[in-house]
Amino acid sequence: MIQVHDLHKLYDSTLAVAGVSFSLKPGDICGLVGPNGAGKTTTMRSLAGLIAPTSGELLVDGLCVTQDAIEVRKRLAYVPDDPPLFDDLTVGQHLDLIAGLYDVRDHQAKSNQLMDCFALTPKVNALASSLSRGMRQKLAICCSYLYDPKVLLLDEPLTGLDPPGIRGLLESIRERAANGCTIILSSHLLAMIENICTHVLVMQAGQVEFFGTTERLRQRHPETITLEDAYFAATNQISFSMTTSLPHVPLMMNAAVVPQ
Repeated sequence: MIQVHDLHKLYDSTLAVAGVSFSLKPGDICGLVGPNGAGKTTTMRSLAGLIAPTSGELLVDGLCVTQDAIEVRKRLAYVPDDPPLFDDLTVGQHLDLIAGLYDVRDHQAKSNQLMDCFALTPKVNALASSLSRGMRQKLAICCSYLYDPKVLLLDEPLTGLDPPGIRGLLESIRERAANGCTIILSSHLLAMIENICTHVLVMQAGQVEFFGTTERLRQRHPETITLEDAYFAATNQISFSMTTSLPHVPLMMNAAVVPQ
């Protein structure tokens, strides 16, 4: 369903992505993880056809992302970490617009179901400009779900969501994957995505540090317990959850450095 071969992306003199390759089948859920600046968003935006790769081959459902852009976009939905909504449209009007663009027949029942699922029904007539960050995220996800894309690219979709919203989103991701959708989920909240990912793509400095199943990542680092620990091991970073000999720090000092 997704095939990426030797993807490179150069911004002026900065090589943001260097030789990334991986492939995913229908029903796979891939956690795309890595530190800030690792090239995760560039990879996703290249797959979505929003930026042109400097070199490499990208296929979605057997179609070339650069040569068959229109057909690819019919099969793919990309939700960025800060969705660009239309501030002068209501929640309901956003769904009507997407239904018209993607020729979703008799979409009202489906729109209502999605709004109920993501607790947006009370906001159906609210302008996007009045929504909280979390509700804007939920609306963008509803719009992406409405036309049942074969591929979903979700860039930090948990940002701003409350606990019920996070649970609902993760459950919906499982359901879509069970119906054959291929999903790439970028997130820094590794503990929250650990139980839904079938695969992990670890990136650092524009390159792939690891790609494979979550089980293979743990087998590669048998000293780890969680996906988060395995990620730190793969990127050679220090995991606080794995550190057992931290010096004692007074509670008052801890409180002073916690961001408010």
